[in-house]
Amino acid sequence: MQHILIVEDHEGVSSFIKEGLTEEGFSAEIAKDGYQALDFYKKNTYDLILLDWSLPKMSGLEVCREIRKQNEQIPILFLTAKDTLQDTINGLRAGANDYIKKPFSFEELLERIKVHFRNPTDEPTALLQLKELTINTDTYQVFVENEEVLLTRREFDLLKYLVINKEKVCTREHIIRDVWNIHFEYDTGVIDVFMNAIRKKLGIKANSHFIKTIRGVGYMATEKS
Repeated sequence: MQHILIVEDHEGVSSFIKEGLTEEGFSAEIAKDGYQALDFYKKNTYDLILLDWSLPKMSGLEVCREIRKQNEQIPILFLTAKDTLQDTINGLRAGANDYIKKPFSFEELLERIKVHFRNPTDEPTALLQLKELTINTDTYQVFVENEEVLLTRREFDLLKYLVINKEKVCTREHIIRDVWNIHFEYDTGVIDVFMNAIRKKLGIKANSHFIKTIRGVGYMATEKS
């Protein structure tokens, strides 16, 4: 049974989410402010965190950053009424894997959660190679010239997708569908935020031999100069 931490100060919203998750077979716990969320996180093991942006005592952004210092892998989904592109960028840069705008339906939230618990049935070979870049899909590790690079789970999934499809142009529409598993209209600009983070961590520049930007279309991983 997956254990989910709900960080939400509005009792009606948190109770609604917890009740729905319980009915779907999940185990859920509620934290009402940022400090309590970090306290619960330190004392328990969670498989996913639903994190409200606006919280008492400590903002969701601060909570997300603190958790990411300790854990790069746990999925974090922001629940937020903020809807500008800059707000989205700030949330993703803080380490969030995804965000869902309030008000939202429980059905949409549930599908977003299931995406992060889905086990692919057709995984590629454990080791993927792109010049000096090596990806181990079993251990979720990435190496550049034998030096490990720490990526979040979403960053890892995006990089893996590009390398699996190397020498092919991956459109933003295909990436949001296959990596995010979102099959409805969605702001694909979030992909660029993740790509910038990946490039920074890998220590490469835009349009390097690792990943090329195909202007107006998407990205391509390539071994060609």
